[in-house]
Amino acid sequence: MSLDAIQTRLRAAELAAGRAPGSVTLIAVSKVQPAERIEAALAAGHRVFGENYVQEAAAKWPGFRAGFGPVALHMIGPLQSNKARAAVELFDAIQTLDRPSLAERLHRLAQERGACPDLFVQINTGAEAQKAGVLPDAADLFIAHVRALDLPVSGLMCIPPEGQDSTPHFAALAAIAARNGVTGLSMGMSGDFEAAVAAGATHVRVGSAIFGART
Repeated sequence: MSLDAIQTRLRAAELAAGRAPGSVTLIAVSKVQPAERIEAALAAGHRVFGENYVQEAAAKWPGFRAGFGPVALHMIGPLQSNKARAAVELFDAIQTLDRPSLAERLHRLAQERGACPDLFVQINTGAEAQKAGVLPDAADLFIAHVRALDLPVSGLMCIPPEGQDSTPHFAALAAIAARNGVTGLSMGMSGDFEAAVAAGATHVRVGSAIFGART
C-alpha cells in the first residue's frame, strides 16, 4: 500500500458515505518509522502526522518542519503529565486526554501560554482494563469537567478492542459526541478506516498501510 492508494480509498469512502470530498483528515502515523519514509510522505505533500511518544517526536519533527514547512502534528499515544509541557509546545492536537490530573495540567499550561492544542478526549469504548481512556458511562461528566477548565474539546478518540467488529464502537463514540455537542471523531485505523468514515469519522489514523511495517 502507499500514501496515494490510501488517499484514493479515503476519497472513495467519503463518496460512498455521502461525505464531502476532503472532509476526513488522514493522519499518517509515523511512530518509529525510518526518516526516509516520512520524508517521502512529506515530499508528496502530506502535512498531517501522528506520533505516540513525545521524546521521539521532539527528536525528529523540528527538523522535518524546518525542511518542509508547517506540519500538523497529533499526539495519539498515552501522555504522561510530566511530558505535558513538551507536548503542548510540539503538538497541534493531543488526542489522548483521559484523566482529570492531565486535564488540570493542560489547563495550567494553557493559562500560562495563552494557547492550547486541540484536545480530543480518549474514550475506552471496550472498557478494557489494560487500555487508557475514559469509560463510556463517565464520558459526559469528564467532558463537562474539561470544558469547565476552559479547555477546547475538539473531538473524541477511540481504539476499538483488537479482533472485534469496530462498528459498534464507532457508533458508541459518535453517540457520546452527539449528545455532548462535540464535532470531531478520531476513529479508524489501517484495517477499518473506511467503516469509520461511514460512521462519521472526521479523522482517521493510518500507519502501516501507508508506511509499511515498522522497523
